[in-house]
Amino acid sequence: MMKLDLLQLPQLCEQIVSLLPNGGVIVLQGDLASGKTTFTQSFAAYLGLDDAVTSPTFSLQQVYGDKFYHYDLYNYGFEAFLSLGMMEELEVPGYHLIEWGDETLIEWLKRAGMDTVIVKITKGDEKSRYYEVQRA
Repeated sequence: MMKLDLLQLPQLCEQIVSLLPNGGVIVLQGDLASGKTTFTQSFAAYLGLDDAVTSPTFSLQQVYGDKFYHYDLYNYGFEAFLSLGMMEELEVPGYHLIEWGDETLIEWLKRAGMDTVIVKITKGDEKSRYYEVQRA
């Protein structure tokens, strides 16, 4: 687990891209307001996207550019994600960042053989967070 100032997020993005050089799934876990969307915004910027990244809490999915996908399961949960056929979306080349992914999702991703990294985010002080990165 590493403590990073929010200005150091590009270092974390670089580490994750080194783990998933050809894209894959990044499951973001953490409490409300822990920084999942902030990390997603930093990751998009790291990839060179100029889009204004917002949380897809009510739309379930946002697409930025042609290889950046952002999902939020908070209001829907894994079962709705599955029933809407969203798992097939994860096969599209690119980076798929999923907020509120749980162990059920992670187990499904493992069985499907999808390259997956889990980022657990814990609040630090006002300008920092703790990040734990692991392969699924």
